[in-house]
Order: sequence, then C-alpha cells, then structure tokens
Amino acid sequence: MTDPRKTPAGRVLALLDLTSLNPGDDLQSTVDLCRRALTPYGEVAAVCVWPKLVHVARRTLNTLGGRGVRVASVCNFPAGDAPLAEVVEEVRKTLAEGADEIDLVYPWRKLKAGQETGAVELIRTCKTLCGPYHWLKVILETGELADPELIRTACREAIAGGADFLKTSTGKASVNATPEAVRLMLQTIEEEGGKVGLKVSGGLRTLADAQVYLKLAEERFGAGWIKPEHLRFGASSLLDDLLRELSGAATPVSTRDY
Repeated sequence: MTDPRKTPAGRVLALLDLTSLNPGDDLQSTVDLCRRALTPYGEVAAVCVWPKLVHVARRTLNTLGGRGVRVASVCNFPAGDAPLAEVVEEVRKTLAEGADEIDLVYPWRKLKAGQETGAVELIRTCKTLCGPYHWLKVILETGELADPELIRTACREAIAGGADFLKTSTGKASVNATPEAVRLMLQTIEEEGGKVGLKVSGGLRTLADAQVYLKLAEERFGAGWIKPEHLRFGASSLLDDLLRELSGAATPVSTRDY
C-alpha cells in the first residue's frame, strides 16, 4: 500500500486547516473537531475555531498527542470593519488563549468604497503582536472585492503590513475562492518577493476542488513550495472526502510519526 503522505489526498490533508466557525460551536464540538484532526493517515496542519474556543482546542490537542497541530482563530471576523483598538485587543486575547495563527479580515469594504483602508497599519500592528512564531493570515474576501485591481491592491497592502499568508475568503460570503482570484494572488506574491504563503478557503469540498489550487501553486512556485508553511486549505467537509480517498489507497500511519 502507498504511504498516505505521498498520495494526492495525503498531500492535501497535511495542508488542511480543519475549520469550524458555526454559531453553535461549543466545548464538545471543538473536542470533536480536534479528534477529527488526528486521522489514521496523519494530522492536519491546523484547526481553526472561534477565539473563545482556542484554549479548548489547544488543551484537547495536547491531551490527544496532537501538539504538532497548530491552532488558528479569526479576528475582525467576518465583516472586517471593527475599530483598530478593538481588533488589536481581540488579537492580543486570542494569542494569550493559545492561538498559533490569526486569520485577520482585511478592511475590504473600505477598499471597495474607495476609502482609505488603514490596512497596512492594522496588519503591521497585529503582526507585531504575533511576533515571529505566530503566523498572521490576512483574509482579503476576494469574492466581494471581485475587481482584479482591488484584489491586487489588497494583496500588496497585506504584504506591506507583514502578513505571513494571504487568504482568499471568510467562507461567509456568496462568492468564495475562485481560480481567477488565486491565480492573481499567487502572481502578486511572486511579484512582491515570494515570501508570503497562500490560504484558499471557502467552497472546498472535494479533493478535486483542492487540486485545482494545488496545481496553480505548483505551476507558479514548483512542487518544493507545497508545504504547510506556504500553502493551506481552509475547510471542514473536505476532510471527509480526503479520508474516503485515503481509505482505499493508503496504509494508516501513526500520527506520532507524521
């Protein structure tokens, strides 16, 4: 049987931010999410939960032996229009609860309205709080921006502010990730030095969905770039399809060796 880490589904599994951002999420749903994150075929890259549940996720993962799984959470979410001081305090508290990664919504409404966004200051301030060991992913809400020039501007402002990743979407908009937006984001990342990662989120339900974006990233940066430090997929139901694929094609491995 094949090493799961070398199969298409296994590669995507290792890049997955297993996400639950439902209104009714609670302690039990978070524990269940963390259990799902530790699969027979390896661990996901991270779990993504509400700020109030970060401590539950971190404690649960540690207890289950999943210390290698990072905990991500969302701030300025989903609207992206909270005051700077409020966002800074939210980020500070979320990091204190044990988050390894912050997914921060860019003030896309202001950009779309032709207003001064203040995005560089916002992102730079939040990245200063994160420091070098906590990653900052900036959610651009590309489906709402729509216009390629607006998406390009948002990418450049996020990179200028010190973002570790650009992220397509909150998953709460009517239009989420699209190949066109991701292609543009990858191009801008390359133009700005190629040091920033990409997270594709929203509407990813199958391995085939993820492979579209995996191919775009490989075409731009090469197969060696495809690692959790550079590429993530934010999804929930995608895991079910990956496990279906892996159950028929791979031998389970101990997550401790993953």
